[in-house]
This record gives sequence, C-alpha cells and structure tokens, in this order.
Amino acid sequence: MIPANAPIPPGLVAVAGAVLVPFLPRRLRSPAFLFFCLLALALVFSIPDGAVRTLRVMDYTLVLVRMDALSRVFGIIFALIALAGGIYAFHLKDAGQQSAALLYAGSGLGVVLAGDLLTLLIFWEIMALASTYLVWARRTSESESAGTRYLLVHVFGGGLLFAGILVHLSQGGSLGIIRFAPGTALGPWLMLAGIALSAACPPLHAWLPDAYPKATVTGAVFMSAFTTQAAVYVLLRVFPGWKILLVLGVMMTLYGVAYAILADDIRGVLAYHIVSQVGFMVAGAGIGTDLGINGSAAHAYSHILYKALLFMAAGAVIEATGRSKLSELGGLARSMPKTLALYMIAAFSISGVPLFNGFISKSMVLSAAKEAHLPLAWALMTLASAGTFFSVGLKLPYYAWFAKPRGAKAGPLPRNMEMGMGLVALLCIGYGLAPGLLYRFLPHAVSYKPYTVSHLVEAVILLSLTFLAFWLLKSLIKPKEKALLDLDWFYRRPAGAARRIFVDGPGSVFDWTERTVAEIVRKAAAFGRNPASVLTRGKAGAPYSPDLYRPMTQALIILVLAFFIVLALLGLI
Repeated sequence: MIPANAPIPPGLVAVAGAVLVPFLPRRLRSPAFLFFCLLALALVFSIPDGAVRTLRVMDYTLVLVRMDALSRVFGIIFALIALAGGIYAFHLKDAGQQSAALLYAGSGLGVVLAGDLLTLLIFWEIMALASTYLVWARRTSESESAGTRYLLVHVFGGGLLFAGILVHLSQGGSLGIIRFAPGTALGPWLMLAGIALSAACPPLHAWLPDAYPKATVTGAVFMSAFTTQAAVYVLLRVFPGWKILLVLGVMMTLYGVAYAILADDIRGVLAYHIVSQVGFMVAGAGIGTDLGINGSAAHAYSHILYKALLFMAAGAVIEATGRSKLSELGGLARSMPKTLALYMIAAFSISGVPLFNGFISKSMVLSAAKEAHLPLAWALMTLASAGTFFSVGLKLPYYAWFAKPRGAKAGPLPRNMEMGMGLVALLCIGYGLAPGLLYRFLPHAVSYKPYTVSHLVEAVILLSLTFLAFWLLKSLIKPKEKALLDLDWFYRRPAGAARRIFVDGPGSVFDWTERTVAEIVRKAAAFGRNPASVLTRGKAGAPYSPDLYRPMTQALIILVLAFFIVLALLGLI
C-alpha cells in the first residue's frame, strides 16, 4: 500500500516521457521533451527533505526516492540541464535521440534519488545503455566503434559495482545506501572501482575522450552532464573521506589538463577537461570535510552548467562548419560572434574567473585543501587551474575564432541552439554574481565567502601569469592533426586478437554446429520420405535446400540449449 503523500519519482516521470515521445507526432516531440523535464524539475523542488517512496518487489523493498540536501542539489541540476539541453536540441527530429536523452536524464535522476543499492544499480545500467545510443546515433564507423567500446567498458564497470554489492550483502550488509568507512572489506572496494570507472579516474578514464567527441552534436551535451556527475554523487554519498580519492582527484586534475593542451579535436579538448574538472570533485570527496563535500557538490553543479555550455558552443561550430579540429578552423570570430561570446562565458567559468560560477565552487575545493593542511594538493590543483585557462580559455578560442582562417565557412544555426546556450550562459553568470543561490542548497551549512581580497588577488595573479605564458608559447603549441596515445591503447591494441578469440571463434563453432545439425536434419527428412534413400545416399531424394531446413536447424539448436539451461538451473548438471 503506497502512502497518500508518497512523492512521485522524478526519474520515472522522465523515463515515462522517454517511452511516450516516439509515439507522438513529430511536431509534438520536442515540446513534450521540455514538458517532462519541467515536470521532473518541479517534482525535485517540491519533494520535502526526508520524503521516501518505496516499491515492494518480491522479497525486496526498493527505495525509489529518498530526498535530502545532497540528492536535491544534484536532482535540481540534472533536471535543469536536461531542460536546457532540450531547448538546444529542439530542432531535432530524431525520435531515437530524443527518447535516449530523456531516458538518460531520467536514469540519472533515479541514481541521485535512489535510497538503496539495487535501485541505484538498475538506474546506473540504464544510464549506460541510453548514453551509448547517443554515440551510435551519429551513424559513422568511428561512432559505431567508439560506442561499442564505451558500452563494454561501462558493462564492466557495472559488473564491478554489482559484484561489490553482492559481496557486501554476503558479508551481512544491507541494501541501504550507507557511508562506508575506509577499510579493507572487499565489497566496498569493488563498488569503489566501478564508481571510479564512471568518474573517469585514471587509468579507467580513456573511454571518455574516446567516445564523447564521436557522439552526436546534441548527444554530447547530455553526456557531459550525467555519467561522471552521477559517479561524483555516489562518491560523496558513500565514500567521503577515503584518502585514495584525494590522490586520484589531484592526479586527474593534472592528467586531464596535460592531454587537453595536446588535443586537436575541440570536443576532445573539452572531454579531457571533464577528467580534470571531475578531479576537483573527487579530491573534495577525498578530503571529506564539510567544506570539501560542499565544494565538491557545488563544483559538480557549476561544472554541469559550464561544461554543457562548452559542448553546446563546440557543437554549434561543428553544426555550422562541419569541422571539429582546431587545425582545420580559424577566423570564425566574424561569422560566429554570438557563439564566441557564449563560449567565452563558459571558458571564464571553467577557468575560475571571478564573477562566473566556476570561481565560487572551485575556490571552495581549494580552500578545503588549505583548511585540511594539504599544501601539496592545493598547489597541484592550482597549477591545474592555470592549465585549464591556458587550454580552454585561451588556446581553443584563439585557434578556432581568431587564428588565420583555414577554409572553414560557417552556415546558419537553428535559433533554438542559441537560445539553449543563452539560458545556460545566464545561469553561469547569475550563480557567479549571487553565490547564495547555489550555496543554500548544499548539504552542509555554508559560511564560506568566495569574494575575499585574498581569493581575488590569487585569481588575478594566476590568470595574468597564464595569459602571459600563452602569449609567449602560442607559436609552439600550434595545433596539429595527430592521434593522442592514451591508456586506451591497452584495449585497442589487442582488440583484433580478442575478436578472433571471443567473437570469430565461437561464431565458427556455431556455424559448424549449424551445418552439422542441418545435415542430420536433411538426412532424417530424406529418410522419412524414402527410407531406401539412405542406401542410395539420397540420390533418389529431393535436392538439399538450406533455406528449407535452416529454421528447423536453428529451432533444434535453441531447444537443445534451453534443455541444458533448465537442467543447470535445477541443479541436475
């Protein structure tokens, strides 16, 4: 019996929309997309703290909604960016992409509102499937391969998470989502490995810069918002204070920046900066103090906004020019001034420029490192901040918009793309000017003041020195078309051998089995028509027709396999 005041799960509302949208007339799909996002956002705001919605399934009670401050801040930004992404993609007529994006957003909301590990796992796997489609939907050979690798990696990560849950339950744990203390228990470590993969923690990160640049223009916007940030939410919820996260987070900030400086594809640059920026959040979770957790949650909120805007602007360049590499762009300032202005708002935000939203959140993580007496972590993350401004704030816009033109000509953009970018840009500026609008939703009480003299002086000095370094080095970092060698080499290189062993090999065995069984069926059929044909090796019978016997062969194989599966389930073999 469901209580009368039980909240409606916002994630399931979006999932229901994903199911309904493909059946609507084309002209109603985009408005319906926005409607379901608005409804989910309204529900996130309306559900009071402490509210719970459960569902009884066999012997398990699934907690579909358990609302508190941490869930609310992630729920708000997930629903909000889905709405902005829907505006950006309003011109899209592909029902598959629209449904997948809405399913992706709904499952992300399901993760951050889940009150038990099984519910979290279910929505976690739906996220992986929905986001894979957004890569495949570009319908190129590169996106097909990248999407397959992306799916396999996330299936592996989901397997680690599931294995950790099973081990945890076998050791007397419950399905409830709890905060694990750092220790040696195998279950939490397996869960942490699965979550770290989705957070793109090196060396488990290469799936992100491999897949995101190959997704559709609109799909990459949604992908930049949900998967890694859902992982950050779980780290804050379940693993705060684990020092391994501090080490991983600091390493991520530098690793992502280094590769972003080298990358040529504009969405590749931004993808590596997801690794870097998520590193600040992972480090905040590792610090584990109230300020560290607040800083990580606030930076996740800010990151979703400015990173979506960066991918929107990069997508606008690809949409208008058909090109995605810095080595092929240049001279777009005159033909795409609005996109440049909107891009720079996001670039200033991610770089931590005062008055933009990145400043009010990134400085909180850095201050948490200072308060926790972690000077090395603070220094390395500050260095990573300089690298962010160097690559995203200076290098990318310079070579895409101001450098010598390389033949790229910009066509017109759908008006809704500019409207979607404009909405997110206003939010980046609004939260930067009024930090309290964000701080009031954070999980712990906030006394932090971002606009102090020391914070402003540090920011101005860092940005000025970075600008000077770029100006002196810009001729040395001129983008060139090249392939970056990352850790995905370790699974790309043996891919051919793995295919021969695990795909072609079993396929050959199945083909041989099918031919053999087909021959047996043929002879049995011939014997049924004329028993004497066996003595004449079938010469008097009708000629063998593969099309006639193939359905019988496949049915026989399936029946035999089903028989042995049933025996295995009954414990007879």
